[in-house]
Amino acid sequence: MSDEITPELIERYKKVSAATVYSGVRRLGYEPCFMRGVKNFTPGQQLVGRARTLRFVPPRPDIMAETHRGAESPEYQAMGSCEPGDVLVCDGMGRIYAAIGGDVKLLQLKMKGAAGVVTDAAIRDLDIVKEYGLTVFAGDRTPMGGADEIDPYEANVTIACGGVAVRPGDLIVGDDDGIVVVPAGVVVESIDWVEEHEEVEEWVKGLIQEENVSPGKYYPPTDATVERYRQSRGDR
Repeated sequence: MSDEITPELIERYKKVSAATVYSGVRRLGYEPCFMRGVKNFTPGQQLVGRARTLRFVPPRPDIMAETHRGAESPEYQAMGSCEPGDVLVCDGMGRIYAAIGGDVKLLQLKMKGAAGVVTDAAIRDLDIVKEYGLTVFAGDRTPMGGADEIDPYEANVTIACGGVAVRPGDLIVGDDDGIVVVPAGVVVESIDWVEEHEEVEEWVKGLIQEENVSPGKYYPPTDATVERYRQSRGDR
């Protein structure tokens, strides 16, 4: 069962790091959850939003005859389904030299108020796309279109991106460390642990410096260390 990803939940995720989110999701048994080979091409910008998905396949004339339907083509269905703050995640089969879109196609994301785009393929016209206010994570940037290598096939289905399964409605969390996928059903359980873990780590760093000891004395935090932290706050 999916948790409702409310604006309040999204704001909570914006206050934590992708690294700690990775630890929180992994401890719940969801591994892989970190996208391999997908980098932030808008350095310093964070990306948190619900996923809308688009799957690409190698071009084939008979399939293209079915899917190339102008404004009803899969890429425009996927982008058109985005609500403000959503993230378009594209399975580009890791073709880091082939673009999933450029300044003209991705203009629709700007018009829909999307937060950003994520792909394990490439983006072209990147400098213009960044001017749209989109946060961009990709395998690379390229001058090449995708027509000879990848072609849009399905919108809002389960896909693979950067080696991670992504379903529409999952939460995408990214910063300069990379992209983590939080399955929709564990967004609440994950953030509850993540928030406390970041607080514990800050407390532990203080202890390490105060006592002038090796980080190994307190890190990684044991259950006993976490309990000691809670007691220091007066938690029961």
